Parts: sequence; C-alpha cells; structure tokens
Amino acid sequence: MFFMHKCKLINSYKGCILFLFFIFNINESVSSQNAEDFANRTFLKKLNHDSSYLTLKRKIESEFGHAKPGRWGQFVKGVDENLSTKLKYIAFTFDACGGEKGYGYDKELIDFMHTEKVPATLFVTGRWIDRHFSTFLNLSRDTLFEIENHGLNHKPCSLNGKSIYSINGTANAEEAFDEIEGNARKIEAITHHTPRYFRSATAFIDEACVRMASELGITTVSFQVLSGDAIAFSPDSVIVKNVLKDIRPGVIIIMHFNHPAWHTFEAMRKIIPKLRLQGYQFVKLNKFALVSH
Repeated sequence: MFFMHKCKLINSYKGCILFLFFIFNINESVSSQNAEDFANRTFLKKLNHDSSYLTLKRKIESEFGHAKPGRWGQFVKGVDENLSTKLKYIAFTFDACGGEKGYGYDKELIDFMHTEKVPATLFVTGRWIDRHFSTFLNLSRDTLFEIENHGLNHKPCSLNGKSIYSINGTANAEEAFDEIEGNARKIEAITHHTPRYFRSATAFIDEACVRMASELGITTVSFQVLSGDAIAFSPDSVIVKNVLKDIRPGVIIIMHFNHPAWHTFEAMRKIIPKLRLQGYQFVKLNKFALVSH
C-alpha cells in the first residue's frame, strides 16, 4: 500500500521505476553498512564502550572471576535437552559454526525445509553472520525459523580455557561473557529479536558458564539426538539411522546447516517423510518449555 500510494503521488510509470531504484539502493547501502558495523571485532569494540555492557560485564566478572568451573560436558547441570511434552512433537536444531572449515551455507537444505514446511531453530555464531550477513538477514526475517545464539567466536564456554575437538574454549569469565552476551546483543541489534537460548560451541560447557548464561536471562540448550552430520562426509544413511533410532516425543535433534558439501540435506529428505509416517510434528524450541533429561 505504501508503494502504491507513492506511485500515485509520483504519477508516472517512469517515476515509479525511479522510486523503486531509489529504495533498492538505500536498502543495499544500509545492508552493506550494517555488515561492516556488526563485524565481530568492530561490534565488540563498540560494546566495550557501552556503559550498560561494561557494567554487566564487571558484575559477571566479580561473581565468576574466581568461581570453580564445575563439571564440563554437553549435559551438565542446568542444561536443557528436551521439549516438555509427551506428545509427538520434536525440534530440529541446526548450528552454523563459522571457522576455517565451517563457513558454508547449505542453501539446498534450507530450501528443502521451506518446501516441506518444516520449522527449525537455527543456532548461529557471530563469525558465521560476518561471512553471510545478507543470508542471515533473510533467515532472521523468515517466520519458519527461530534464530538463537551459538556464541560470538564459536568457542566452547569455559572459565579456564578447556578445549574439545581441538577447539580452545574461552579462557576466563570475561571471554565467556563476551561469547554469550556479545553474540546475544549482536543478534538483537541486527534482528531486533532477543535470543532466548544459547548452545555453546560443540555443546560443551562448564557448570559455571551455564549459571552465567542463566544470570544473563539465557537458557543453555544441548540435545538428545545426535545426528552425526558434523562428522565430515558421514553417509546420509548413517545420519538417518542416528536420528531415527533415538526418536521419541520431545527430543531436540542437533544438525548443521554450514556444510553444503556434506550430507545433511540428503539425510533430511529421507528423515522427514519417515517421521511424518510415525505421526511426528516439528516445532521450534520457543513453542514449548524446555527441560533436562
């Protein structure tokens, strides 16, 4: 309606074309500028000059700077792994990690989800956003998907620098805070949506960082069904078997949408019809309360 009204005011076909061209270029310019403004290093510098961010960071550092990390793993105390339901609802979650070998975008998979109308929760890192800013903007506006927090730099959350799968964790409370809160604010600034959930890189996290996330108003999420699609070039038949063998009401399934050359898409083409035949329906995480196993 706004566009049609403007066209009537301009009162010419040529005017409408010029108006469209003007709006397109404004949007392109804004998107281009935003991509630079929200790049991890630039955005974190801005945050560290923001009084509200610094005040909160000091509070977290004073509380967790000398805290004991507690247990370390994917299923530590305080981490949720299930939907709170006994009905046949399950949640597909897809991570986009970023990093030397994880910067891709599996468009074929996302297009398939659209064709089949399968909602999903997308956990996205700041690094991946930097590489795919326009794609991220489009995904964030897509009501089929829910955008959530996978950390600013894809570092497992730790108070003492633990590592897993050769990925170094955050070294201290300050780094853990930036990993969680920094990416939450980045996503919110870009999308105007405040992330509710956080999945640490690799899903490994220590108990203190889970408590830290909770104090920041963020729920830490793991999974109950490990698809195995993060193993390079794992056959689609293996991924299908991994998902179907442990399926039951309320499970959260972990997969990835940043490896287009691997076989997540091919597996999903087989998984979705099989689960539908079993009577399962698919939901985003925000449709149910979450619980630990």
